[in-house]
Amino acid sequence: MKFLEPYGDYIHAALRIVAGYAFALHGTQKLFGFPGGGDPVAVASLPGLAGVIELVCGALIAIGLWTNRAAFLASGEMAVAYFIGHVARNGAFLFPLANQGEPAVLYCFVFLYFAARGTGICGVDGLLAKTRAAT
Repeated sequence: MKFLEPYGDYIHAALRIVAGYAFALHGTQKLFGFPGGGDPVAVASLPGLAGVIELVCGALIAIGLWTNRAAFLASGEMAVAYFIGHVARNGAFLFPLANQGEPAVLYCFVFLYFAARGTGICGVDGLLAKTRAAT
């Protein structure tokens, strides 16, 4: 797969943007019932707090602003969601397919990767760094 190596930075950016956007949509669904319908949850509840984290951190990750911090928080939220929402309710700690926790596990580790690796190209963090360097 050497032919993809020159595009690694762009693939990293695409993954960051798509994962952040999809995560933010989970937040809008919880907070506003959109997309997908359903009733919004109370902001002053555990699902409401999760919705706020998902919306804010997802948007920050997607645009590449404070990506390390936002991704670390989002990763932690997904770890908590896995253990509270999936393992505690359905068991099967080592089997995310059995407890319907596979999306939480994947989001957790994708965001942990971004927390460690950072924004990459095509993000606000990079633009801010260039502006600081120019002044």
